[in-house]
Amino acid sequence: MKFIEQKLPGVFVIQPEPYVDHRGMFRRQFCQREFAQNGLSIDIRQANISENTARHTLRGFHYQKPPHLEGKLITCVAGAIYDIVVDLRPESPTYLQWISLELNNQNRFSVYVAPGCANAYLTLVDNTWLYYSHAEFYTPGSEGGIRYDDPLFNFVWPHPYAVISDKDRNHPDYVPVKKA
Repeated sequence: MKFIEQKLPGVFVIQPEPYVDHRGMFRRQFCQREFAQNGLSIDIRQANISENTARHTLRGFHYQKPPHLEGKLITCVAGAIYDIVVDLRPESPTYLQWISLELNNQNRFSVYVAPGCANAYLTLVDNTWLYYSHAEFYTPGSEGGIRYDDPLFNFVWPHPYAVISDKDRNHPDYVPVKKA
């Protein structure tokens, strides 16, 4: 695997190095040793699959608040997404900045979302499936969210959403934490 650090510290695009032969393809999804060699410590505690039937489904922004911060490894196993990661760590030099990237079943990229960052995505095609590995258990009451069009961030989406949950559409404006 190749680990490509993004402008947000601790956020990586992970590019597989697949083995291909007459049977098809085999690729490594996770290796604790390789993650550690790249400065990432992730103890996978939970895994989830997100199945999205409709193109332009928007999910997020989601994160967990302290003390239940979680790193996430996200892979698009079918279809395609436009993914945004935003840095919510007040101590980070990139606090309140965001990046976008495309994950799809053709490029086979994964994204590692560092603890303290939020993630959202817009599906680009019908029947898009994502596989998430989480470094923390889901903890009710610790979840946080940012609205997809929060004016503080000026997020740029490639298409308007067609499907979104009421919860994701109605998050209040984000209030930045004052740096000490």
